[in-house]
Amino acid sequence: MKILLASALLLFSAWAWAQDDLGPQGPVVKMASAPVVTAVQGKPATVPLSFRVSSGYHINSNHPKSEFLIPTVLKIEATTDIVIGKTTYPEGQDLSFAFAPDEKLNVYTGDFNVDVLVRPLLSVQPGKYVVRGTLKYQACDNSACYPPKQLPVSFDVKIAKAPPAPRKNPAQSPHAH
Repeated sequence: MKILLASALLLFSAWAWAQDDLGPQGPVVKMASAPVVTAVQGKPATVPLSFRVSSGYHINSNHPKSEFLIPTVLKIEATTDIVIGKTTYPEGQDLSFAFAPDEKLNVYTGDFNVDVLVRPLLSVQPGKYVVRGTLKYQACDNSACYPPKQLPVSFDVKIAKAPPAPRKNPAQSPHAH
């Protein structure tokens, strides 16, 4: 059954590649404006990113159930002043579709969020920085999958100055000199 599913998915993908002009018009996934997150020099902060899959479509989750499916992946461009940490994806929904009614695929539909951990270097100057990247996904409807797309992603991180380290007094002698 798994071989049959893999073959069906490959056929649908090949057909979709050949029929690109018949695919969805416009972007299937859109990103909401990201809030400006304030991060203190040297301290991590989480940036929540919100996405919406158009009605009638689904995209594979970050961990699809088959190795033949293209996962949804957020790639953030390297910056010199902000370290990009772990990206946290939501759990997908297990749904079945007409092209493989006996199999459940792990997908995103509707709204979903991806969190990105950022940590500005201690030496970075306070101010606002733009971080850019792409969300790579493959959109499908109930009958076909379409060629993979890349959605440009950007968000602002405001860097705040770290508070000064507390000063410690040197040890005092109990004897007056």
